[in-house]
Amino acid sequence: MAKGKRDFYEVLGVAKSASDVELKAAYRKLAMKYHPDRNPDSKDAEAQFKEVKEAYETLTDANKRAAYDQYGHSGVDPSMGGFGGGGGFADAFGDIFGDIFGQGGGRQAGPQVYKGADLRYNMDISLEQAAEGYTTQIRVPSWSNCKPCAGSGAEAGTKVERCGTCDGHGQVRVQQGFFSMQQTCPKCRGTGEHIPKPCKTCHGSGKLKEQKTLEIKIPAGIDDGMRVRSVGNGEPGINGGPSGDLYVEVRVKPHPVFERDGSDLHVQMPISFATATIGGDIEVPTLTGRVEFPIPEGTQTGKTFRLRNKGIKGLRSAVIGDLLVHVVVETPIKLTDEQKNLLSKFDESLKVGGGKHNPQQKGWFEGVKSFFH
Repeated sequence: MAKGKRDFYEVLGVAKSASDVELKAAYRKLAMKYHPDRNPDSKDAEAQFKEVKEAYETLTDANKRAAYDQYGHSGVDPSMGGFGGGGGFADAFGDIFGDIFGQGGGRQAGPQVYKGADLRYNMDISLEQAAEGYTTQIRVPSWSNCKPCAGSGAEAGTKVERCGTCDGHGQVRVQQGFFSMQQTCPKCRGTGEHIPKPCKTCHGSGKLKEQKTLEIKIPAGIDDGMRVRSVGNGEPGINGGPSGDLYVEVRVKPHPVFERDGSDLHVQMPISFATATIGGDIEVPTLTGRVEFPIPEGTQTGKTFRLRNKGIKGLRSAVIGDLLVHVVVETPIKLTDEQKNLLSKFDESLKVGGGKHNPQQKGWFEGVKSFFH
């Protein structure tokens, strides 16, 4: 072991079997403690920082670590270590913060790649189309390479240059106190390129906006507010990134007859006073046609009947919902004198039978009497 040098594992306070993760954690803790920026005018802190940095750089290099484990300090080149006077806090922590921010190894990344923006298209469909499924064609924005500049974005006869601010990396380092972080270059916005003379046709974008026709399939059972995704039909990516997606947002228009509740349908069904009284068959509308349904005698307004499997199949279910028929007894209007006389005689005949013909009315009057007495 070289005279005056401590064992590198001892310097970092780790075992000889320490993993890279353990080495990094120990290094970060000690470097934060001894860094000259945090200990101005302290020669001792600077010396200890150099020692910590040299130990970390040696032990995190697989070849150097193997040589050090076998031959000690004489097995590694001392010139590879040391603080060197030119390294700042960003250099010491480049590998650590690079991992945190996804850059890796403290090296400057190339131009940043971004996915294109997603697009939204609102589509109105009928209840029948939602129930059965619907295929249609829509016109949406698309982008093609600009022909005058061949997609480069530069005016004909000129060319794209490397960004002078970030040197083509698309990112710049920003120093905040003793922290150093990378951010997108403000001049080229991450492209790493600069266009001195932008193309007049596409204004430097290299692409022209057009329209294209897409076939969209709306699945059976879709409900109001749901979306259909069309992959890759959004805006183009940046720096070769993937295109965004197109989301077709479905709006089911109100139906003049039915009201939807999930897989079930509701319908208000008016029936005549006579049908409600003596019963009879009525025709009930469904999405697939009319069906006959028997109304029992003595049916009251508000009575609900359930017709099984006459609703809608759910989007993610094989079960078909029901149709709920809400009966509304319709009061006759614009009667003739003869009809009024017949109803008066009919009403008198009901009174002879007492409360058995109007049980709800009888119960209501009895409740009123008990309330006032």
